[in-house]
Amino acid sequence: MPDELVLQETARWLRYATEDLEATVANLAGPARHSCLLAQQSAEKAIKSIFVFLDLQVPRIHDLDTLRNLLPEGWSVKLQLPALYPLSLWAVQSRYPGNMAEAARGDADRAVALAENVLRCVEDDLRVKGFVC
Repeated sequence: MPDELVLQETARWLRYATEDLEATVANLAGPARHSCLLAQQSAEKAIKSIFVFLDLQVPRIHDLDTLRNLLPEGWSVKLQLPALYPLSLWAVQSRYPGNMAEAARGDADRAVALAENVLRCVEDDLRVKGFVC
């Protein structure tokens, strides 16, 4: 079991992931690209919380499929969420005009649903490993 500081930092990453998801849901009536970006950030922080829990260096990348694939074996998030690329698009490309099509409400709804699944799966994984969320 990780030491207390690692557990506290894991909880902090999960809290940030949860806050980003809550902000995403609260913003659904606003610009869709903001909801998509916040959903991506929630999923990214959730996955990175596993690296923190394992006391590994947190990769400084935004590609969720790459992050997920860097996790050691034994984490169900690797099997249950095989396609996170749609969320990764919102990390960088969507932040500037001209890089991709404008986000629509349907994009935001799908991004939120996927981020919710990521956060839930990560929390379940961490519970199985002994972390109290």
